[in-house]
Amino acid sequence: MVTLKTPEEIGYMRRAGRIVAACHREVAKMIRPGVSTWDIECMVEAFLLERGAKPYTKGYKGYKYATCASVNDVIAHGFPSKEPLKNGDIVKIDIVAQLDGWVGDSAWCYAVGEVSPEAERLMRVTREALELGIALAVPGNRLGDVMHAVQSHAESNGYSVVRDLLGHGVGRQLHEEPNYMHVGTPGKGYRLKEGMVFTIEPMLNQGTYRMTIDRDGWTARTADGKLSAQYEHTVAVTKDGPLVLTDQDNLED
Repeated sequence: MVTLKTPEEIGYMRRAGRIVAACHREVAKMIRPGVSTWDIECMVEAFLLERGAKPYTKGYKGYKYATCASVNDVIAHGFPSKEPLKNGDIVKIDIVAQLDGWVGDSAWCYAVGEVSPEAERLMRVTREALELGIALAVPGNRLGDVMHAVQSHAESNGYSVVRDLLGHGVGRQLHEEPNYMHVGTPGKGYRLKEGMVFTIEPMLNQGTYRMTIDRDGWTARTADGKLSAQYEHTVAVTKDGPLVLTDQDNLED
């Protein structure tokens, strides 16, 4: 069952989302060759705790870390590592904060040093897909409308959309109803209503959409070893249009 949030509850979620957004701003300052994702992990955990927020993923279903750190062919759920990032890598950092019982969730893809034109294009198209999906997160549309926009932009640019990892509702829990792939048919799926809060988090691959899971039970990789990019925001459906609760550009509003 989808739980709709009141404007007051969305306000609480926005506070959590702003902490995540501010944390991503700090991550961006750290990204360079020689820095490890373990360095980022330590910064993120301290950043959240200093602001009274809980790193939600630490301990979630046995996961041990405050971040998911996914490099190059790792799609999602990669473990932070002490191995230094290299020039040309792309790294996805997923951060979830819980503040006063409410959750904010956002992942961002970062270029390490100078990346190849192919990696840069993958990142750009993935972010465009996110933005196209957000624009359709309005009352009366359906999830199929949102996800079709994501899928069609990805595939028209020659990329595949991961199907085995899902978007989800967000609230007091990280994963609420509904759950959905980032592929869809216009006019199909759950009808969006004012007060719905959910993630839009396209994961685009250079090659096949298929993936494998490492022996650690968490790390998801592209099946063909090609690059994967992801951008994710937590979005609220309001009568005035989509409200991005993890927006990094409007922290001073």
